Amino acid sequence: MSDPVRSAPFALRIVQRSSGKAAIVYRRKVDVHGRDRLQRVASLSPLAFTAASGLLRDGVRNSMNESAAPKGRREVLSEGKFLALNEDWGARVACYALLVSGLWNPERILRAVGHFRHADPNEAAWWLGQLTRATSSRPLRALRILTGIVE
Repeated sequence: MSDPVRSAPFALRIVQRSSGKAAIVYRRKVDVHGRDRLQRVASLSPLAFTAASGLLRDGVRNSMNESAAPKGRREVLSEGKFLALNEDWGARVACYALLVSGLWNPERILRAVGHFRHADPNEAAWWLGQLTRATSSRPLRALRILTGIVE
């Protein structure tokens, strides 16, 4: 059986920090040497990780092969190993991580979780492209306004 992370376009890694569990979101891209590698997109603070634990569980569970998915069991987000995310859930989680980076208001972070749990995968992918290629902060500010997490 092959490792699902090797072919996954996105991955999530849970880490333990002094202030609690956090996560790092990775995206598969070609590096400067032409090798296909997971590259860091953003990290989730312990507060953002706790708020999004349901979103992250859904993303990991829905990204698994049907045969590998546990029946009737909650997916445990365990520390250390990489967890595969498909292109739909990976784009949602990566956008969420970029969007809440630096935010400390729990109400606003929860609002972002709700938005990305039900976000259209194509729109999330488009926004991720805008957020990762733009040299200005305009796309980030625009998405924060559209999701209602800033005024």
